[in-house]
Amino acid sequence: MSTAGRRQFIGQCVGLLGSGGIMAALLATATRLAEALPAWALRPPGALPEDDFSAACLRCGLCVRACPFDILHLAHIDDGVTLGTPYFVARQRACEMCVDIPCAVSCPTDALTVPKAGIGAARMGLARMTGPDTCYSINGTAQCGACYLACPIKDAAITMAPRRAGARLYFEPTVNAAHCTGCGKCEQACVTREASIKVLPIGLARHDRHGVSRRGAG
Repeated sequence: MSTAGRRQFIGQCVGLLGSGGIMAALLATATRLAEALPAWALRPPGALPEDDFSAACLRCGLCVRACPFDILHLAHIDDGVTLGTPYFVARQRACEMCVDIPCAVSCPTDALTVPKAGIGAARMGLARMTGPDTCYSINGTAQCGACYLACPIKDAAITMAPRRAGARLYFEPTVNAAHCTGCGKCEQACVTREASIKVLPIGLARHDRHGVSRRGAG
């Protein structure tokens, strides 16, 4: 959120003091100022599409408390994510793909729901090879397959496809969108300074064509 956006947000909140609708105003304004997820933020497994999720989420934090790996965060006012809603940053810590999906089970609304086909059917985001020029396997620096090895459903969500560049044979990490859960394991495991493979929120992944640079990539 920009400085101007924060000032607008605070000004609107101050103007509503004593009106009895402060919390509703906070949520409505924060939702307007965070119309879409930033590229580095991912929703927990079983989340509704973004607009529906923001409307259904109670900001109760039960999913955050239910996560046994402390992966989820509740968004603060300057995070760029709708205030009070849960998200995680794959580069920092990926989803552990719990079979019982406790975060979704704990949700008191349908903002998070357990996929009928289990955790393998979750779609938290979509992995994209956003830095082919920096990927060690593609540019010939090393025979790296860190993302492939980290994938919990390797050979389905990620394969190492043989490619040839002149006389050089190499293997390129290739994502199968139909099987990628968006857990972020590949991004977390990537050994380049800024991950060459990144998991984007579904809405952004569908429109991204040239890759993105993201906060949380350190």
